[in-house]
Amino acid sequence: MTTTEAVKLLEKFRAGGVGRDQVLRAFQAAPVADLGFAQVDTHRALRRGFPEVIFGQGKTPAQVVKIAAKLFERERRVLVTRVTPEHARSLRRHFKRAVYHELARCVTIEHKRLPKRAGTIAVVCAGTSDLPVAEEAGVTAEIMGNRVERITDVGVAGVHRLFGRLDAIQRANVTIVVAGMEGALPSVVAGLVSKPVIAVPTSVGYGASFSGLAPLLGMLNSCASGLTVVNIDNGFGAGYAASQINALAAG
Repeated sequence: MTTTEAVKLLEKFRAGGVGRDQVLRAFQAAPVADLGFAQVDTHRALRRGFPEVIFGQGKTPAQVVKIAAKLFERERRVLVTRVTPEHARSLRRHFKRAVYHELARCVTIEHKRLPKRAGTIAVVCAGTSDLPVAEEAGVTAEIMGNRVERITDVGVAGVHRLFGRLDAIQRANVTIVVAGMEGALPSVVAGLVSKPVIAVPTSVGYGASFSGLAPLLGMLNSCASGLTVVNIDNGFGAGYAASQINALAAG
């Protein structure tokens, strides 16, 4: 049962159009679609507000298409992350509405676009090399119904660039800050805004950055109060969390 179907069924029940037993049977239906190689959570949107998201890495194009087809059949909205060009080609052959976000390594499929919530999510990127992770965060937040303000290449090596965009960052309900190297930018931003800041360390940097471990530890040890940190290169996780925060703020 989709979220929309569940809402309509409850409305019919309240209006006396269906009985209690029919409603109970509908909600007792198994919330998993067994595809053999995957167990698709078909009630994720009912619990979490958005359908299960497909992590493409490690899956074959055929597997991704089959999971996406099952999700789209029920929810009419699909997000696939960490896709290869081969994944994208297969999805675009199967779904006319599939959009390949090459830089973000994501594919989105929407029957129709969600209305956008009030308020914005700012996605702030330290350097151009961090853009793939920042775009993954931005694409995730957008398909979940949010307005996204992208602010790129404002790292601490030229911190005056950040101050030129500070008004837009301070207006946002939540800010995602993506940085590699030493990972200093989230601490700077979190000291300048009154709203939640989510830090995303990236694997960008020279040898002693240890593929993102140095910025991760720097962000975890930040002196900026209230800074939240997700895992290395996890733009999706940051976009998802930011959407939940913005939903509360907008509500």
